[in-house]
Amino acid sequence: MDALTQYLDQHRERFVDDLKAALRIPSVSTQPEHRDDVRRCAEHIAGHAKSLGMTRVEVVPTDGHPLVYAEWMGATGKPTVLLYGHYDVQPAEPLELWATPPFEPTLRDGKLYARGACDDKGQVYMHLKAIEAHMKVNGRLPVNLKAVIEGEEEVGSEHLESFLRARRAELRADVIVVSDTTMPGPDQPALCYGLRGILYTQIEVTGPAHDLHSGEFGGAVMNPANALCGIVAALKDSDGRITVPGFYDRVREISPEERERFRTTPFDEVDFIRGTGAAVAWGERGYTTLERISARPTLDVNGMWSGYTGPGSKTVLPSFAAAKVSMRLVPDQDPADLFPRFEAYVKRLAPPGVSMVVRDLHGAVPYLTEPDHPMMQAARRALARAWTKPPALIREGGSIPVMATFKETLDLPCILMGFGLHDDQVHGPNEKFSLSSFHGGTRSVAYLYEELARSG
Repeated sequence: MDALTQYLDQHRERFVDDLKAALRIPSVSTQPEHRDDVRRCAEHIAGHAKSLGMTRVEVVPTDGHPLVYAEWMGATGKPTVLLYGHYDVQPAEPLELWATPPFEPTLRDGKLYARGACDDKGQVYMHLKAIEAHMKVNGRLPVNLKAVIEGEEEVGSEHLESFLRARRAELRADVIVVSDTTMPGPDQPALCYGLRGILYTQIEVTGPAHDLHSGEFGGAVMNPANALCGIVAALKDSDGRITVPGFYDRVREISPEERERFRTTPFDEVDFIRGTGAAVAWGERGYTTLERISARPTLDVNGMWSGYTGPGSKTVLPSFAAAKVSMRLVPDQDPADLFPRFEAYVKRLAPPGVSMVVRDLHGAVPYLTEPDHPMMQAARRALARAWTKPPALIREGGSIPVMATFKETLDLPCILMGFGLHDDQVHGPNEKFSLSSFHGGTRSVAYLYEELARSG
């Protein structure tokens, strides 16, 4: 066993303790009451990066939440890596569904439960611990490293682009590394070469000027809740296809070569569906579950509200109803192009007697890279060293909005090397990160820096 691997093994428990300290900070970027906590988390991570030997560390203010910038540039003649991650987290509500408090990290059965354990503090700390191991064992990193750890990923990275543009020259690098994705199974590492984009909207339906007695007025005026249900139901047909006119015009079809790659990707559909609690798989006809969750567009209702929802009965005809509707997009779809089509179609579906507002809340374009790029080959070698199985090449169904920003502003190859699992409950109650993922990921990152240095 080499000295680097030995150090990683000897300090596993302390690495987890260091991660726990960050997880205790409720850095919920979307809730104003946690603004001070978000900043405190940025300062905590900056302090930790400085203690590891990063030679320049800043907490950079933005018009929203701050980001952390850190660098070490002592590897003359070696590649420069730009590391991206985020320290902000989703809200923990509903709190009553957590088995243990979301911001008191708890170990159970080899898994660390806390909000942000997987997304993305645990995966950020894999890199910090890999940096520590190289510094302690070798006194230096094998590559030059610049790190951008932001505090607004969970709210659309609103202010990151201005930072990237303002510091474009400083951020010059050879490759971007992001650990915010998943792998197909606990012992199956993966490299992600594609992410879906997103269009996130809100539909608002208004009918009468105020709530009405449903016995006195039911049947006399259009009920906004009924109208909204009809609109939502009409957005997809019985084959699971989205009915928005022109929605599929720019969808890049899955090539025969890629379908073969999907066919050979380690993926247990039965186990995947069982983990959701759903009775059966369902989706767009003509595609496998793996294809549908990674390379096909979707449309889903994320929330609906209207009228009276308290205990007991209240016979009210509501004056207002609303729904949040998201669409996951694939190459070459563009949220800016699709929103006007979606808005026009939703308004056309509205029955007489109601008024409509359709809001574009945020969007991100899809991301796709070349899986055979030399930098990706270096990552494949690193993963093969760290795990017993060779890495799978996958596309993911989620979105990382900053990837398109990186592509536009810096135009660099990107390694998406994440270690979450499908059952990690990311964004849900009882989020977790398996210690096997955390420690295996830390080894993978440490080896990645070495392999990138060898690749030149």
